[in-house]
Amino acid sequence: MSTRKTISRLASISGLCTAVALVATGCGAGGPASSGSAASSVNVLVEAGGHAELAGVAEACKKDTGLDVNFVELPYDGLFNRLSSELSSGTVSFDVAALDSVWLPSFKDAVQPIDELFTDEAKKDIFPALVKEANIDGHFIGMPAWTNAEIILYRKDLFEDAKNKADFKAKYGYELAAPTTWKQYQDISEFFTKDGMYGTDVKGAVETEWLAHVLQAGSPMVLDDKNNVVVDNAAHKEALDFYTSLVKSAPSGAAQVDWAAAQNLFNQGKTAMTKFWAHAYRQIPTDAAVYGKVGAAPMIGGSAGVAGVPGPWYLSVPKATKNADAAKKFIKCAYDHNDLGIESTLGLAARISAFEKYQDKPGYESFGPLIETLNGKATATRPATAKWQQIVDTVLVPTLQKAVAGGDSASLLAEAKTKIEALVK
Repeated sequence: MSTRKTISRLASISGLCTAVALVATGCGAGGPASSGSAASSVNVLVEAGGHAELAGVAEACKKDTGLDVNFVELPYDGLFNRLSSELSSGTVSFDVAALDSVWLPSFKDAVQPIDELFTDEAKKDIFPALVKEANIDGHFIGMPAWTNAEIILYRKDLFEDAKNKADFKAKYGYELAAPTTWKQYQDISEFFTKDGMYGTDVKGAVETEWLAHVLQAGSPMVLDDKNNVVVDNAAHKEALDFYTSLVKSAPSGAAQVDWAAAQNLFNQGKTAMTKFWAHAYRQIPTDAAVYGKVGAAPMIGGSAGVAGVPGPWYLSVPKATKNADAAKKFIKCAYDHNDLGIESTLGLAARISAFEKYQDKPGYESFGPLIETLNGKATATRPATAKWQQIVDTVLVPTLQKAVAGGDSASLLAEAKTKIEALVK
């Protein structure tokens, strides 16, 4: 299961809208607005998490502009299939689409530029990696609506325990605190692996964490800016070797551990640390073993510094809509009221100022670390290729699973390069 599908499923478990109902600002269905109503309504195609994030925006947009918003809600795979079918046919039933970032290269020729929305002021308030990703072939084709990244979640109670602090310093020679480097993460993971507990998890079934370490090691992930395959370079091997070094401090069966499994392990008190999507900090159940005991810190850094792989979604306007003005009006509303997404169940935004507005409030302690991670100089979005999901599913995840099971990293990465080159040639 892909990262995006899994995060979407986790969000749905957390109580996002799944029922199908047609209301002005709820789940919806229907064709494009007629020419007579083009200025007063807009149809927005979204996935469940997107509907939750944008419901408040729709209400604010109605108050600000009089624009009625109808949400057409579909599950992740259904959304992609609907987009593929309608955008390729040239006839669309929606005016705005919420696009997963990995879909932008696939649909770039079917959506129209929205350059006028990317003012200098707007670009300063959007994380640099997202500004870069939204611009394809010299035009901005999507406005980020919300984003996420992995940060460090750790057992604050264990880290602050006097005996643990003394024992750790005696063994490793420095103070026990949230890790900032690979070496510290290794040491702390090793230290807490005892008495039925593990220091961390290793997610062999998802590629994102390994690729974050690749960025931290100073390399673009998998493909460089000229589309050359670099998955076998020194940084990829260094990152893979670091990641597999943690297997000894993680629960068994790492090859099958995905986001959901890792989240469960941490919430059940089985791991002292996890590198996980920042939104999960606010979603720890009140009956979880770790509730009220969790601290948050930025993603660790390598030789290139702190870096993460953002998970943004963008709002785009199909070229085929006859309601482009209303569509852009809604996207402008979504930017203006971006902070309303933080009040949703998923609780995310895309503007730096939106996260900053909440970062010092109780319960939002993950936002400071998220901002630092997303602003990291080495933080970068996934390669802009329509083949990305195929590369992930058929090459990267299988390679990672073999590596965490004990495979030779150099040989595995060499094989991966050959397979990826065949896909992107």
